[in-house]
Amino acid sequence: MLHSPTPPGAAWRRRFDRLDRLDRRITTALAGAAIPVLRIALGLVFVWFGALKFFPGLSPAQDLAARTIGQLTLGLVPPEVALPVLAAWEVLIGLGLLSGRFLRATLLLLAAQMLGTLTPLILFPAETFTVFPIAPTLEGQYILKNLVIVGAAMVVGATVRGGHLLAEPATATTGPATAAATPGTPLQSTPMSAPSRSSEVPS
Repeated sequence: MLHSPTPPGAAWRRRFDRLDRLDRRITTALAGAAIPVLRIALGLVFVWFGALKFFPGLSPAQDLAARTIGQLTLGLVPPEVALPVLAAWEVLIGLGLLSGRFLRATLLLLAAQMLGTLTPLILFPAETFTVFPIAPTLEGQYILKNLVIVGAAMVVGATVRGGHLLAEPATATTGPATAAATPGTPLQSTPMSAPSRSSEVPS
């Protein structure tokens, strides 16, 4: 019995198709899990770092944080008050992120806290930079990493109205229904217009 020869490149095409299917499964799983994982990771960081500030000597940022609050309040809030308030503020943000409830209020608290956290770069440049503004000290690096937290919070904030990540955007050829047909990919709702009738005469 004669067998037709395998077309050149067919084996590579099959391998590519298998890799493409695997890639689709991975990106679909990431799209479904990324936002909850990001929110929970942020929540853990805030609860953890905030709780440390309740215990003197455990947080490496407590001295700089207390002096920053003192500067911002013109010395009206002493360190023994500033640190517990800041600790409670951060823990409250973390609990809001972990629970996923009251996210708008939680993210508003986070935005205010981030503004305060970044101010030592301006208030204490000698302590946050070895060469201002290009070579941060260890304290400066600790503060600058908050830019990543700001970006992550923006992503979480973009979902408070029910938004989701899509593994693949809808295209003109596939349409939203086809793009969302992959299991685990969030559905997109599109407005439905009433079907037009060719017999209708425009007024």
